[in-house]
Amino acid sequence: MLDYYEILGVSRTATKVEIKKAYRKLAMKYHPDRNPGDKEAEEKFKLINEAYQVLSDDEKRAIYDKFGKEGLEGRGYRPSGDFSDIFDMFNDIFGGFGFEENYNDTPYDLDKAVEITLEFEEAAYGVSKTIKNQYLSLCPKCNGTGAKTKETCPTCKGHGRIIVGNGFIKMSQPCPNCEGKGYIIKEKCDECHGRGYILKEEELHIDIPAGVDSGMRMRIPGKGNEGKRGRGDLYLVFKVKPSKIFKRKGNNLIVEIPVFFTSAILGDKIKIPTLEGEKEIEIKPNTKDKTQIMLKGLGLPDPNTGYKGDLYAIINIVYPKKMTNEQKELLEKLHESFTGEIKEHKSILEEAIDKVKSWFKN
Repeated sequence: MLDYYEILGVSRTATKVEIKKAYRKLAMKYHPDRNPGDKEAEEKFKLINEAYQVLSDDEKRAIYDKFGKEGLEGRGYRPSGDFSDIFDMFNDIFGGFGFEENYNDTPYDLDKAVEITLEFEEAAYGVSKTIKNQYLSLCPKCNGTGAKTKETCPTCKGHGRIIVGNGFIKMSQPCPNCEGKGYIIKEKCDECHGRGYILKEEELHIDIPAGVDSGMRMRIPGKGNEGKRGRGDLYLVFKVKPSKIFKRKGNNLIVEIPVFFTSAILGDKIKIPTLEGEKEIEIKPNTKDKTQIMLKGLGLPDPNTGYKGDLYAIINIVYPKKMTNEQKELLEKLHESFTGEIKEHKSILEEAIDKVKSWFKN
């Protein structure tokens, strides 16, 4: 089964900027103009475009992350055979076979990702947090150039890009002499020390919905790094600590319940912990070890839909660690009272042993 993240070679928590970079790199490698007559490269190019169409769209990506490609098809999405958007991007990549002024208007990505660690209960119920958001901004003194004094790059004549290739296939690429800046720094800016940016900090108040899980992302528009055209987006990537009480499986929860062996044999009613407080469950007589009891709708909510999963109580039968002489005598009497059933079980076991022995004789 195709995995769009694997096709682009990015992680499932990759930002839009990371996805676009990976896409550009692969699209340039497998572009038909660079691989004339290569059917394998052409198919690879189509898959790369298909993956990018989904992962670059927030709505499609959210559906794909949760339901896979089948989920997209179930909502009527089909990969587009129209590559006009990709060729528009290639005009951007190749510079339309000309020069682009100020190709790199910021020396960093505008979108940024920050990992947020949550306690299990914070993720389960939702939480409001105040975080310190550090972001990059163009140096006001040098306007992002990193230079106190500079001179025009003699290689690209200040354009920042050069044309390479012969014949029909020509490509525009960043000038290797100035690294695409269009200028050479003679003296570094004393404010940013040649980096071209400064660090800023702000406080953000964020409402995190209930039910988030490790690896999930939350987009905060306009709170990323700052460039000439404004600010990018901030992506919060969640890491949820495990619970000491519950185990999580998607939106479902599992809780292990110790049940004394006499309660498992005779039946009982016991109280168990849930996210909505304690609930009473019935242990039926002769309950076996590892029996599952489902409590519908007592799991975690889906952070997008609010739909709640289920809670599964797993019965763990426990036995006494120590017994008094009186308790031992009582158990021995009880044991003797089941003589008929014990003989029946022993007979079944002996029959199985004899059958296995006969295999060795053959």
